[in-house]
Amino acid sequence: MIIAVFLVSLLLAMAIGMPISFALLASGVALMWQLDLFDAQILIQNLIGGADSFPLLAVPFFMLAGEIMNVGGLSKRIVNLALSLVGHVRGGLGYVTIMAGCLLSALSGSAVADAAALTALLLPMMVKAGHDKAQAGGLIAATGVIGPVIPPSIGLVIFGVAANVSISKLFMAAIVPGLLIGGALWVTWAWLVRREKILPPPRKSMREVLAAAREASWALLLPIIILVGLRMGVFTPTEAAVVAAVYAFVVATFVYRELTLRQLYRVFVGAAKTSAIVMFLIAAAMVSAWLITVADLPSKVVGLLEPFMGNKILLMTAIMVLVMVVGTAMDMTPTILILTPILMPVVNAAGIDPVYFGVMFIINNSIGLITPPVGVVLNVVAGVGKMRMDDVTRGVMPFMLAEFAVMFLMIFFPILVTGPARWFHG
Repeated sequence: MIIAVFLVSLLLAMAIGMPISFALLASGVALMWQLDLFDAQILIQNLIGGADSFPLLAVPFFMLAGEIMNVGGLSKRIVNLALSLVGHVRGGLGYVTIMAGCLLSALSGSAVADAAALTALLLPMMVKAGHDKAQAGGLIAATGVIGPVIPPSIGLVIFGVAANVSISKLFMAAIVPGLLIGGALWVTWAWLVRREKILPPPRKSMREVLAAAREASWALLLPIIILVGLRMGVFTPTEAAVVAAVYAFVVATFVYRELTLRQLYRVFVGAAKTSAIVMFLIAAAMVSAWLITVADLPSKVVGLLEPFMGNKILLMTAIMVLVMVVGTAMDMTPTILILTPILMPVVNAAGIDPVYFGVMFIINNSIGLITPPVGVVLNVVAGVGKMRMDDVTRGVMPFMLAEFAVMFLMIFFPILVTGPARWFHG
C-alpha cells in the first residue's frame, strides 16, 4: 500500500504538469499522511538538510566550469584539435564528434552542455559535408551522454552523496567504461558510413596539427590536473570542482581572452539558475528519501527481488531493466535521487560492489537521456540544431542500441569496471 501511495501520488503530480521537484514534495506529503507523520517542521528540516551537504558544492562549480568552457573557447579548441587529427578520414566528422565528446566529458561532466556545444559546432559542418542530418544529430546526442560518465561527472557526485559512496572511487571507476562507450559509438559510426561517397576534407599538415594541439593544450591540461589531483589525494571532488571553475576562468580570460566581463555576468547567472534547479530538486528528493527509509520501502523491494538475490548477474540485469524503463519517462537527476535509497539496500544485501553498481547505474541513467519519449538530450540537439524530434530519435537509435550493448556487456563481465577501478585508485 505504501509503495502504491508513493508511486500514484508522484505520477499523478507529474501527469498534471507539476515540476518534478514539486511532484517529489507532493509524494512526500502523501507518504507523511499515509504514515500519520505529517509535520510541516519535519518537511522543512528535511528539505533544507537535503541541500546542506559539502560534497554537493561540486555541482554548481562543475556547472560553472562547463559554462565558462563553452563561452570561453575551450570547447571550440577541443573540437578543432579532433578535426585536425581525424577529420580527413572517411566519415571523419563523426569521429571528430566522438573524440571531441570524450574530451569535453572530461571537462564539464554535463550531457546537456556537451550536446549543446557539439551541436552548435559540428552539426552544420556534418550537414554541409553531406551527412544525413538525422544520423549526425543522433550521433551527437549519443556522444553527449558520455558527459555524465567520464569524470568529472555531476551524476556521479549526486549518486555518491545519495548512496554515501566515495566520489573519488566512482570517478576513477568510470574512466574506462566511458571510453568503452565512446569505442562502441566509433564502431557503429564506421559501420554506418562504410558505403558513403562523401569526400572528406584534406588532411591537415603536421604544422596545423601541432598548432591545434598547442591551442588546445590549456584545455587538455584541466582533466589531467583533476584526475591526478584526485588520484594523489591533493584535493577532494568538491575542491576539484572549484579548481576546474577557477582554472577555466583563468584560461578563458587571460590565455584565450575570449571571456569578457560582460559575458562573465551572463555565465554566472546561467550557472546559478541551473544549479538552483538541480539543488532544489535534490533537496525535495531528500524528503522522499527520508520517508522511504521510515516506511521501510527498501525491505519490501528486497522481498520483490528475492528470486534474483542468489545470482548477482541476474539481479543486476533486473535492476538495469527497471532503470531503463524509468529512464524513458524521467530525467537523470530525479531517477538517481528516487531509486538510489530504494536500490542500495538491495545491492548491499546481494554483496554487489557499490562502486561498480554506481557506475552502471549512472551509465544507464545517462543513456536514458536519449531514450524517447522524454530524452532531454534529444530535445537539446533538436532545439539547437533546428531539427524535428522524430528525426533526432530516428538517427540516435543505432547508437543508443550500441551503448546499451556495452552496458549489458559490463553486467556480464564486471571486471571491465572493477579491474580498471582498482588500477586507477590503487
